[in-house]
Amino acid sequence: MIKDLSEFKNGKTLLVYKPWGFTSFEIVKKIKNAILEKYSNSNNRKENLKIGHAGTLDPLADGLLIVLTGKSTKNVKHIHNYKKAYTGIIKLGCETKSFDSETEEYNYSSTFHITPKLVIKTSKKFIGEINQYPPYFSALKVNGKKLYEYARKKKEFSYIIKPRLVKVYQFHILKICVPYIRFFIECGKGTYIRSIAKDFGKEIGIGSYLLSLRRERIGNYTINSSKYKLLNISKEFVCYLLNFIFFIPYIKFFIRFFIC
Repeated sequence: MIKDLSEFKNGKTLLVYKPWGFTSFEIVKKIKNAILEKYSNSNNRKENLKIGHAGTLDPLADGLLIVLTGKSTKNVKHIHNYKKAYTGIIKLGCETKSFDSETEEYNYSSTFHITPKLVIKTSKKFIGEINQYPPYFSALKVNGKKLYEYARKKKEFSYIIKPRLVKVYQFHILKICVPYIRFFIECGKGTYIRSIAKDFGKEIGIGSYLLSLRRERIGNYTINSSKYKLLNISKEFVCYLLNFIFFIPYIKFFIRFFIC
């Protein structure tokens, strides 16, 4: 059991389930406030705690978020290099400016010609090292501000986004129910799944966007394991304590089959 705030200051790694609709920053802030409220000395409410997350998860995505406290925050760069695994749904036949469901659909087109064979063939083009353009609704910083701050306020700016090289290790189509495609992907750092969703339709010749996304795994770590200790930090989300992030045995990942 964690007895006081000093244990978090010495360094803890938390595996958190981020619900849909929350930003990663909001989750970190809620965890910080909850820890300070529960573990601070009652005679000194001005105590502080260094805390941060090891990889942003979009507001309209859910799943695993790794949160580090105290001295463990120095492991952020190391964790950024871990492979990440996601499941999600791509919608074909229209697109959005944000590449996901945050903004309205437009540019509708027919999906009549889409066949399972075409979908499988297209998916193979995204395995390996690929060039992709990050979305304007992203956390990339320009002049000290994140791109999504400009995009959401509809501010004009002259910054031209350059393509970046990313690596996709696995990309499997789990279910085809046109215009929806359920997929599993394992990728390296810096990969935007929203950009892959948009480029997927582009390869076929129609619009597309990322309808939903869940981060299932970071490295070998998921939140679906009895090996992790559940912490009652907040009723809003599940939070597990991982004491030794680099020495936990590999947890095999299972994919649930999507039913149309």
